Amino acid sequence: MNVFGKLVVALLCGLCFTAGADPFYADKMVLLRYQDATGQPTPVKTADDWAIRRAHILENMQAVMGPLPKHPRADLDIQVHAETVFPTYTRKQISFLSEPGDRVSAYLCIPHHITGKTAGIVALHQTYAKGKDEVVGRNGSNNLRYGHELAERGYVVIAPDYPRFGGYDIDVYAMGYKSATMKGIWNHMRCVDLLQSLPEVDPERIGAIGHSLGGHNTLFVGAFDARIKALVTSCGFTRFPRYYEGNVTGWTHKGYMPAIATEYDKDPAKMPFDFTEILGALAPRALFINAPLSDSNFDVTGVRECVDAALPVYALYGATVQVDAAYPESTHDFPPAQRSAAYALLDRTLRP
Repeated sequence: MNVFGKLVVALLCGLCFTAGADPFYADKMVLLRYQDATGQPTPVKTADDWAIRRAHILENMQAVMGPLPKHPRADLDIQVHAETVFPTYTRKQISFLSEPGDRVSAYLCIPHHITGKTAGIVALHQTYAKGKDEVVGRNGSNNLRYGHELAERGYVVIAPDYPRFGGYDIDVYAMGYKSATMKGIWNHMRCVDLLQSLPEVDPERIGAIGHSLGGHNTLFVGAFDARIKALVTSCGFTRFPRYYEGNVTGWTHKGYMPAIATEYDKDPAKMPFDFTEILGALAPRALFINAPLSDSNFDVTGVRECVDAALPVYALYGATVQVDAAYPESTHDFPPAQRSAAYALLDRTLRP
């Protein structure tokens, strides 16, 4: 079985792990260790061993975020509301059914003159009132129109709105979700479904990219969806103890995970998961990280620690070259040089 086959098996093990069986790991910097059925720490020596620890990571994420929905996936029922033709691609304003009664707003960018099938990208926006508009270059920062730039490079791109942004005003808690984070994960997995349903897209070549809010949402969906083969996160994370010196209040509002406050007292030491583990859970897939040195949101020291913690997991698969971390002299931004490097990683991973 190849490494991606083993990843799928590990993912399935994680999703099937029974509630209440998730052990707590106090030291989230040491990933090559798991707790066995008796609670004893056991070294991770093989990919099969790692599947056990990975299952615990996914279960612990769900303890905070709420369970990944297990209901049948509704027909996407894609509706096109408007089209704009550009020199190299057509941008469609669409909506699709994420689940019964819930229609997600998005842009779908389809390049002209596709020969055969091309790769698909889920492009996720930052915390920006107009949501997906910035990703496709309608407004906002030119450094964050990566959806537009990737469509120009020949990728089919879907750019959805996150709950309560752009044209997507819903109450995820009235729908029964424990967090907006988990609703985002589910919607973004449905974006992968949509891309795979298109005749222009090779279903085996799917990537995801995002900045800030989109940067961590890229990691979150990647942890749960092994169909995503390459991931780009810009200014998206740091270790919880490094986030504003351990003040994780920013993660607890209704746009994220309220349980961090209500169940874990906003205490990083009590948190069941951290980003060290999420990066490890992505192995052996391609991962590009943009972590500017002067990012006031996500302390770069914590980012480096996450990368250091995850690399031994990648080494287990012989895939350390799959991780590319850039630390530019910049603030909370996605500069041109780092976008170019990120696109190069997507090209070498997703293009034949």
